Amino acid sequence: MSASSDTHAQTTVTLPANLHARPAGRIAQAAARFTSTIRIEHAGRAINPTGVLSVMSLGATAGSTVTISAEGPDADTAVSSLADILATAE
Repeated sequence: MSASSDTHAQTTVTLPANLHARPAGRIAQAAARFTSTIRIEHAGRAINPTGVLSVMSLGATAGSTVTISAEGPDADTAVSSLADILATAE
């Protein structure tokens, strides 16, 4: 019997700027590099962040809080990477 290598990670980020095309593109590119299943939630809505339009469709604005969660072998790294991008969005 082997243990599962899948992990679950989650964090919350308060956005310093609106989630417009540039940070949405950075999020989508970064999310596509991971094998974990990643979700970003805002105002009761959850999206798969691998698409720019889906990230922008959250409608998150400066001061909004978003929750990033991931499940899979690289969940911790995925959540940390996306949180860094969101926390430094301009």
